Amino acid sequence: MCDPLNSPQLPPRILIVDDERFNRQLLTTVLQDEGIISTAGGSAEALEAVRMNPPDLILLDVRLPDMDGFEVCRRLKSNQATQDIPVIFITAMNNPEEEARGLHLGAVDYITKPFNHTVVKARVRTQLRLKQQANLLSRYAFHDALTGLANRRAFDRLGEHEWNSCQRQSFPLALILLDVDHFKNYNDHYGHGAGDDCLIAIARSMASAVNRSSDLIARYGGEEFAIVLPETALAPACALAERIRHSVEEQHLPHAASPTAPHVTVSLGVASLVPSGGSRIRDLILQADDCLYRAKRQGRNRVCSRAGGSNSEATADAKAESLPAIDTQP
Repeated sequence: MCDPLNSPQLPPRILIVDDERFNRQLLTTVLQDEGIISTAGGSAEALEAVRMNPPDLILLDVRLPDMDGFEVCRRLKSNQATQDIPVIFITAMNNPEEEARGLHLGAVDYITKPFNHTVVKARVRTQLRLKQQANLLSRYAFHDALTGLANRRAFDRLGEHEWNSCQRQSFPLALILLDVDHFKNYNDHYGHGAGDDCLIAIARSMASAVNRSSDLIARYGGEEFAIVLPETALAPACALAERIRHSVEEQHLPHAASPTAPHVTVSLGVASLVPSGGSRIRDLILQADDCLYRAKRQGRNRVCSRAGGSNSEATADAKAESLPAIDTQP
């Protein structure tokens, strides 16, 4: 698993939007050493390019045939997924009112035609440096320094976002809570350095088991982890939890101080809810936490689950090879 706090920096991605091919080619040549360059000849093409592969910086011509740059900028800044991408306007006009309008919409700078190569490079480098600093601050704010996973703050923010999204579409949202069995004993026996290594190994097992980019793995606190699974019913969430439990056990990390097994094991609680107007994500967390508590009470090293809104419950024994399908609809 790659630690996002210490991973090497990828080259920045720069999108150039101009309806004139000559300008696109010229700016591509000028900025070829500054990052990975892509181009778009119109606003619709630009918006699609941003949606598919968000760049780190956009150079945007004010005058475009299908939709002017101001409207493109407004749409970018009104979208939570793209609002933080810096936009530098390209213009042939020397109009203070037009420049003020662009800055008011959220643009960070202007580049005027004809292009001064030195000025273009300097302004692009400044914005890329600022974006890199902002990205670094975001990583520290929303990632756990030890494991590289999302932290509790990211879980709270993104979990609420996924809850609202699933509520709008009437899709189920599943949550897995994982706790390392007898972790205090592990720390006392092997030391906190070994405890950190143990948590990193478990984080790797979780990351290798989760395949969808929409799923969120977070360090929930101490030796507890959480996985948010949008549009996921209980049965597939339980199957994933069992794969993670098995993957951790297969590492055979020695745990001489555990009364459960001679190696490190984990307990997992799983819940799934279709969000409704009268429910909150806290309800899902409480259900998953209750299932985690039952897993511990029943002997640990197992998966316990519950379908929210129904009376059906399922417990997956630690040695179970498959899980029965469970109807999670209320």
